[in-house]
Amino acid sequence: MQKMKLSSHTKWDIMTSQGDIMTDRIELNPEIMLGKPVIRGTRITVEILLRKLAQNLSPETILKDYPQLTLEDIKAAVDYAASSLHNEEVYPLTKTGS
Repeated sequence: MQKMKLSSHTKWDIMTSQGDIMTDRIELNPEIMLGKPVIRGTRITVEILLRKLAQNLSPETILKDYPQLTLEDIKAAVDYAASSLHNEEVYPLTKTGS
């Protein structure tokens, strides 16, 4: 579930699946990484963390590579991605003509 709230940097308040707001963890700011969601106070994108997890890197390994992060930051990145996909609509494409 997401709740959009505009601020001076057009940040979003991101709500976790438990209803907690993650603004202390995730930031969207057009001046940082072209507005991609990042871990607050860093240039580490949610995308890079998800890619590392998809490559079977453990959270512990990621934390060794990025000592400025916490396990809660990684969890917030995963929760952000899940929340982003929650309301996504998929429309099947149909073939027209033969």
